[in-house]
Amino acid sequence: MAESGLAAKATTGHENLKTRTISYAEAGIEALREEMRRDPSIFYIGQGIGVRGGNWQQTRGLFAEFGGERLRDTPISETGQTGIGIGAAMAGSRPIVDIVFMDFMLETSGQIIQQASTTHYISNGKYKVPLVIRAAMGGVRSAGPHHSHTLYSFYTHIPGLKVVVPAYPYDVKGLLKTSLHEDNPVLFLEHKALYGSKGEVPEEEYTIPFGQAVVRRNGSDVTVFAVSLMVLRAMEAAEILAKQGISVEVIDPRTVAPLDEEAILKSVAKTGRLAIVDEAYANCGFAAEVAALAAEKALDALDAPVRRICALPAPHAFSPSLDAQIQPSVQRIVKEITELMQQ
Repeated sequence: MAESGLAAKATTGHENLKTRTISYAEAGIEALREEMRRDPSIFYIGQGIGVRGGNWQQTRGLFAEFGGERLRDTPISETGQTGIGIGAAMAGSRPIVDIVFMDFMLETSGQIIQQASTTHYISNGKYKVPLVIRAAMGGVRSAGPHHSHTLYSFYTHIPGLKVVVPAYPYDVKGLLKTSLHEDNPVLFLEHKALYGSKGEVPEEEYTIPFGQAVVRRNGSDVTVFAVSLMVLRAMEAAEILAKQGISVEVIDPRTVAPLDEEAILKSVAKTGRLAIVDEAYANCGFAAEVAALAAEKALDALDAPVRRICALPAPHAFSPSLDAQIQPSVQRIVKEITELMQQ
């Protein structure tokens, strides 16, 4: 698919390091292997993450090295998994809980929002919750309304949670390692369509700080702020728009909580226009938060209204042609940015 071919072209910040090309899934496995070797308090629980290596092969090979004590398959019980993870984190471990499909994080939202995010605060710092909740999000292969959601906006709303949305293998590895060093709960959200995509990853160990966006493409006419898979689609759209004489700057936040506000405002000050490409719904979504940020802090720099290019307000469909219309496509991004440039 087109997304895979663009990974090596993006500006990543590791250009001076010795790299090799690996997949998005492999980058996560490398991060887990390195950190589990370093820290025996890390263990991993989830559905099918042991011998089978996970639904997306995101833990492939780890069971053979670390065994059933540190990679333990669980029943389909998201609330139970998360409760175990929170308790173990409070007791001094660093658990990873794999929810598989982000849709089913809704089953355990009470645990995440009422317990994981608040424990450090309400205990006056006595207890930490170094918990990583890992899940796959987004629409792929017309999986329908129960396996296609992109719900990170819900959790970005909650103080006490870190929310990570990597688009490239380099970011998967560096941000997952950072997540496993973090003393607060982290939601590590990967897009299902990206697991097979490939990109350059340094051979040496590294981490990426939270809250540091990256400019994937420099431009002068319009800023496109995109999240996860939409970064790659925005990059492809930018190539098409360049042939029409429109220079697009693409910003990838990498984490949405914390958010690198400065990177957005700096780019908008340069281009004067802002489009947000987000697979989540527009209504009360993360795109609305970014639009509000621009309105509050960069209004004088804007030469046109902020444009939100989001999923249409309908459940994901089993029909491939219908589902393709719901999600932001490269063609729709090109069309809407062309319209924005005419305002």
